[in-house]
Amino acid sequence: MKKHIPNFITSLNLASGFIAVIFAFNGDLVTASWLILAAMIFDFLDGLSARLLKAYSEIGKELDSLADVVSFGVAPAVILYQLITGTHYFSGPEFTNGLVIKALAIQLIPVIMPVCAALRLAKFNIDTTQTTSFKGLPTPANALAVVSVIIADHYGSSSIIPQITGSLGILIIFTIIISLLMVTRIPLLSLKTSHLKFKGNEGRYILLGLIIPALAIFGLAGAILIIPLYIIVSLITPLIKWK
Repeated sequence: MKKHIPNFITSLNLASGFIAVIFAFNGDLVTASWLILAAMIFDFLDGLSARLLKAYSEIGKELDSLADVVSFGVAPAVILYQLITGTHYFSGPEFTNGLVIKALAIQLIPVIMPVCAALRLAKFNIDTTQTTSFKGLPTPANALAVVSVIIADHYGSSSIIPQITGSLGILIIFTIIISLLMVTRIPLLSLKTSHLKFKGNEGRYILLGLIIPALAIFGLAGAILIIPLYIIVSLITPLIKWK
């Protein structure tokens, strides 16, 4: 019985991602974002339960990747699709003057995200060098980069965030960059650890020490800083010689 628990939790990840897609298509991006965050929690818990119960399986490994494609690839891509099609371009004269083909091409830009997520997960499953660190942006981090914008926009008071979510150019660049980051070989921190000592977890503690003040100062609007800080700390930490 216990061997099925991790797979059940993974299924909750998948279910959360699918429901997030439904809410995103219906225009409720905030609820969709919270559902993606719930999927992240289930994604963490399925691995934790598998380790605690020693219930590893090949099916669980493949199911986890399939769930992640939906929750951290498709769902955030739909959110970006809604943001892009909600910009002024699709209600202004540029669109109504008949540039339908160009508009369709712009709408399809978020397609790159689930494709890159699937490629990232496929490579991760056969790459034995990513046990203690990642190469390329993890799919949950990709999703967090998207939902943090929605959370910051909805709950924060910054005037900068609405400018980001309302700018077609920024949204396109943002979508392409975070999608391509998933398939790069840039070394990034793995947040999984076997102990809580500072030595060996330097980057993780530095990241935590930066995120907590950011959230304390800016509230939920500070969530938009999490992924940039994660990337910066991942790149800088290996360059520091710890004693």
